[in-house]
Amino acid sequence: MMDLDLYNKQILRLAASIPRVGRLATPDASATAHSRLCGSRITIDLRLNEDVITDYAQEVRACVIGQAAASVVARVVVGLTIDEVDEGAGVMRAVLREKTFPTPGPWAGLEPFLPVADFRSRHSSALLPFDALQHAIAELRLERAGERPAVASIQQEIRT
Repeated sequence: MMDLDLYNKQILRLAASIPRVGRLATPDASATAHSRLCGSRITIDLRLNEDVITDYAQEVRACVIGQAAASVVARVVVGLTIDEVDEGAGVMRAVLREKTFPTPGPWAGLEPFLPVADFRSRHSSALLPFDALQHAIAELRLERAGERPAVASIQQEIRT
């Protein structure tokens, strides 16, 4: 049986309408994030011009929470800077850890995730797109510095 607070109408609507699905033909960076706890997985591709995301695509194989988070990210990420992506990850973490309401701006759409704070086991799913984005960006920085290719795969560890 679904918990109606966790799987609220907004979460279900977001999960049912994920934009930017697929892969980019020539991404600047790609990353896959996987949650061992629930098996959710997201692979993202992005293109950057300097520090601004100019294109984004994703393959999402995730639970409803992961799908909804991927939906929010895909709706706002193009046109944002790397710093704004990091800010979004911080906003999502504050929503999940402290039930902090998101401030107005690109990440205000994270408000439906407030009930997820009560379900620690769902936090990793909500963070998947942010984790993949941050890892892709970090790998791209290393590649541009001549240190490694811009392909990353991460698996989240859940600490209890």
